[in-house]
Amino acid sequence: MGCMTLFPENKLTLFAQPGYERIAAGTAHALGISVILKLEQIATDYYLDYGDGGLSLVKQPGSGGGKTASRVAISCDFVTGASRHRRLYGGGIRQALARAVGLSGNFKPLVADLTAGLGRDSFVLASLGARVILIERNSAVSALLADGLDRLRQRATLDAVLADISGRLTLCKADAKDWLSDFDEQDRPDAIYLDPMFPERGKSANVKKEMAIFHDVVGDDADADALLEAALEVAHYRVVVKRPRRAPPLADRTPGFSIDGKTTRFDIYPLKKIPR
Repeated sequence: MGCMTLFPENKLTLFAQPGYERIAAGTAHALGISVILKLEQIATDYYLDYGDGGLSLVKQPGSGGGKTASRVAISCDFVTGASRHRRLYGGGIRQALARAVGLSGNFKPLVADLTAGLGRDSFVLASLGARVILIERNSAVSALLADGLDRLRQRATLDAVLADISGRLTLCKADAKDWLSDFDEQDRPDAIYLDPMFPERGKSANVKKEMAIFHDVVGDDADADALLEAALEVAHYRVVVKRPRRAPPLADRTPGFSIDGKTTRFDIYPLKKIPR
């Protein structure tokens, strides 16, 4: 996600809640940022936080554009909440996302998610049997993803279903353009998935706050057009692009077909017939 970072990653600091100083220090060292032990020492609108719920990206109350009255925290959670609900009640292989990448009872593709973000769609695909490479270039978002995957794997030691799902998820901290130009042939994906950053419409207040933070910290995917062209050279069977329902196609390139949802659609660019 994001080639234009409005709030530079290296300006973030990491607040360690009591009892988490050691693990927070390791995370901060990996990111090349400072650890803060007192909240009053944080002078920026945004910071990372490590505590009981793992790693989160926080916006201070009343800070920046689109001021909020309360603290807003974003974390990566594959075990509870929306991810759990979607895994159990999302519609299985009949849902639009699964159909878009060609997933079926007989075909479980290897999918490269070039704009992984918090990995929500990747997790859904993995829960349905696909193997997914999550590619994320923003260091802070990649750290959130890694933390979410770590907590998923911890829970997976007690849950065979989650163990299977976690085994199908691989995180790659890289720029998608670089990955596409230098991937291992064994990682050549059956399908490539692109979900460029765009403003969410008609969503809940919490989702809007989250997207506003991502726009501030991560930026827009200004190179998405070029990513589509590069992806078409690499994918084996198809490239899938998630778009707002009424938005023009990415790079003004007409898809082979589309699958519509209530607020979004999936544009599919077929390259070869998927085996059934």
